[in-house]
Amino acid sequence: MTESTMIQEKSGNGSYEFDGRVRYSEIDHRGTMTLPALINYFQDCSTFHSEAVGLGMDRLRHDRKAWVLSYWQVIVNRYPKMGEKTTTGTFATEFKGLYGNRNFYMKDGTGELIARANSIWVFMDLEKGRPSRPTAEHIDPYGTCEPLDMPYEGRKITLPEQCEAGAPFPVRKYHIDTNEHVNNCQYVQMALEIVPGDIQVRQLRVEYKKSAVLGDMIYPKLTVEKERTVVELCDADGKPYAIVELKEA
Repeated sequence: MTESTMIQEKSGNGSYEFDGRVRYSEIDHRGTMTLPALINYFQDCSTFHSEAVGLGMDRLRHDRKAWVLSYWQVIVNRYPKMGEKTTTGTFATEFKGLYGNRNFYMKDGTGELIARANSIWVFMDLEKGRPSRPTAEHIDPYGTCEPLDMPYEGRKITLPEQCEAGAPFPVRKYHIDTNEHVNNCQYVQMALEIVPGDIQVRQLRVEYKKSAVLGDMIYPKLTVEKERTVVELCDADGKPYAIVELKEA
């Protein structure tokens, strides 16, 4: 197994980490990791964590349960360069009612923190098709840790008063994940495709409202303000699947 494909896992005290190296397939024209690639590292880390504590995909599929992402807040100090070694980590910070909160971080080879994230997840009963309070067997194995030191923002994104409608497009096969819904990161990729120019995002927030599936049409709305850019990814009735807020440095 080569260094570029090797995953070194470390877990304990409620946290989980894996070591990686920035691949050519994960960088943009600047030679640095893209925002969707960074999000995929975080998403993969939470999946690895679940597998490590015995609550992975097969277990949840058997139980007809799923953790569905409701909210992202990602803060990027800098994007790592091609070939850089990184450590990506995650841990749960709280379980309350139907929800679970989870932090993420990425460090470079010197241990410097280069990205942080907060996320809120809702526990779903797939048999009934609605949120359900998780039992101890679905949360205790994770444990909890103290939240990261970061400027937390509210989960509700304020919608702009005016917006510009973009050309609608269909949900494609490559957008779909194992839950037969559009993957969380794909909404971010969609939003970046709609934003004009070449921006380097320093803070991302995403509010996930409902799941799009294969064959749905996405009707985008764009608003560029002084402090932020907002992309609403909506259905034909104007109801959002996801609201994406992007801020530059």
